[in-house]
Amino acid sequence: MLENNEWWRSATIYQIYPKSFCDTTGSGTGDIRGIISKLDYLCYLGVDAIWITPIYVSPQIDNGYDVSDFCAISPEYGTMDDFDKLLQEAHQRGLRVIMDMVFNHTSTEHSWFKSALESKDSQYRDFYIWRDPVDGHPPNNWQSKFGNSAWEYEANSGQYYLHLFAKEQADLNWENPAVRQEIKNVMQFWAEKGVDGFRLDVINLISKQQDFPDDHAGDGRRFYTDGPRVHEYLQEMSQDIFQRYGVVTVGEMSSTSEEHCRQYSAPSGKELSMVFNFHHLKVDYPHGEKWQLGAFDFLQLKAIFRDWQQGLYRQGWNALFWCNHDQPRIVSRFGCDKQYRVESAKMLATVIHLMQGTPYIYQGEELGMTNPCFQDIHDYRDVESLNAYRMLIDKGVPKGEVLEILSARSRDNSRTPMHWDNTEYAGFSKVKPWISLAKNAGDINVKMSMEDKDSVLNHYRHLIRLRKSVKVIIDGDYVDLLPHHPDVLFYRRRNEDNELIVLSNFKPHTVSVEDFGVDMSAGKILIHNYNDDLHVSSLLSLKLRPFESIAILF
Repeated sequence: MLENNEWWRSATIYQIYPKSFCDTTGSGTGDIRGIISKLDYLCYLGVDAIWITPIYVSPQIDNGYDVSDFCAISPEYGTMDDFDKLLQEAHQRGLRVIMDMVFNHTSTEHSWFKSALESKDSQYRDFYIWRDPVDGHPPNNWQSKFGNSAWEYEANSGQYYLHLFAKEQADLNWENPAVRQEIKNVMQFWAEKGVDGFRLDVINLISKQQDFPDDHAGDGRRFYTDGPRVHEYLQEMSQDIFQRYGVVTVGEMSSTSEEHCRQYSAPSGKELSMVFNFHHLKVDYPHGEKWQLGAFDFLQLKAIFRDWQQGLYRQGWNALFWCNHDQPRIVSRFGCDKQYRVESAKMLATVIHLMQGTPYIYQGEELGMTNPCFQDIHDYRDVESLNAYRMLIDKGVPKGEVLEILSARSRDNSRTPMHWDNTEYAGFSKVKPWISLAKNAGDINVKMSMEDKDSVLNHYRHLIRLRKSVKVIIDGDYVDLLPHHPDVLFYRRRNEDNELIVLSNFKPHTVSVEDFGVDMSAGKILIHNYNDDLHVSSLLSLKLRPFESIAILF
């Protein structure tokens, strides 16, 4: 039996990107009341908690991840009274609420940074990372995650400040105890309101190597990723806030290692509850380059799953996901978003939901929403995508090729409005949204999915229920039974009572699988993504149809 404070081990969590979820004010932008209006739908889906991306006051340079006031709601989303109502309504329905916390950096519009600009003697100057020029140039050659130097020159003081992301996102100096105390104050504010957990944005980047050396072999990330004091800082936060309030915590880990994640999410609970890693979502980056196109490396994908499932087994906890606000739609990426959209969306869901960890569903994923396939740079809103466009054009890449790359890679692929029905703006708003809808909203939406018993939505509902009722999904081990098969992922989960096997064809053609090495005759089919009868007695050998997926319990 799970302890109540470990409810998240059997839970499924739903990520809401408020700007694109539901607009109730006619602004073209989603809002908190829009989230409240859809809580019953989330209960229908069966999720246990919602994670809300930042709704704080922000200039919106990076869609809210540039926070200028951590304890105030941005007027475009509503008021603090609206948030209090959301919290009340969610809790009444048994839904927990997880807030997104952005503590690696603040907006340059934050009062701390504004004070830091006024004088080198300001008490907030040391809240940020300042360095003198070196021979008239930036302090080192570190690169921003969004392109170009990670340092911005501030003429009045003659110094540079560090920004690992946009220049409007100044990195906080966690070496300063006063910074850490202010961060604790922020989390205490929300915890005392009754928030149930925190998602911690790029939290493994908060500790920088203090000599700030040049990186002669890369972009600088090795000097701040899983940095020298990061575990110390998280243990301090855990002791003073996380454990005190009993909140669940999930850390977003950028370019992290399995070794560090075992420590971040160890069962001792001294740091975090669970961790996101992104290694499985880089297998289609040729030579590690995001802004190039290439087929995904399926064998590498399987190896990464195997390593992380086995590496964290009984030593840590995975946050399982395909999609979020920073990733393209998975059915357009590793599936087939046209002929086999339904089959491949269901297959991908089965694969991830039956692994060990806590599954996260990103809004619209449960419908099989696709990339919007924008054809014009003016359709894009994302700062990273716009920077990449300029960078690639400056490198001489033809415009058509650049747009093709953005169509596959841009973060805006996941940020188009949620499809609620087949009205003009898909039930998201009554006016033109802040970013264009995908053109297939009339065919892929909640209303139609609820009416179709074989929809992607109903497949997700089934998977969520299975996690509650089949214990081996939560605590079984993981073995890849066909690690070298070029088309099929075939893994086994096993605990002291049961065995679960999952067979999934990742290709748009029929694949033969012989000699399972498993006696199927005693098994029971738990879930299958094709709408037909299938009996375990026929599974001595098998022809898996395009994107077919079967899970069998013994």
